[in-house]
Amino acid sequence: MLELRPNCECCDRDLPPDSTEAMICTYECTFCRRCVDEILDNVCPNCGGGFSARPIRPQTARRPGVSLEHQPASARRVSTRHSIDELREFSATAKHIPPESR
Repeated sequence: MLELRPNCECCDRDLPPDSTEAMICTYECTFCRRCVDEILDNVCPNCGGGFSARPIRPQTARRPGVSLEHQPASARRVSTRHSIDELREFSATAKHIPPESR
């Protein structure tokens, strides 16, 4: 089950569970759409993969026990240990390769 991290790992922008601005990689690294587009060039700085929009967990349980109420989002904030320049340098090595070919 997705962790639904509460923030962008780059700029620390809040990304609540219903945010349409949250992007994740296959390992659930979480960044806002702006950072993915303007800094990371769709290259995850942790794994080198691409990003997809993070799904939104339903607020209402339309099936018993299946909702944000029953599986709440994480409250643990995660931040990158790399500088913006390091992130840009890393993404430059792979941004020309389509995510499905990395």
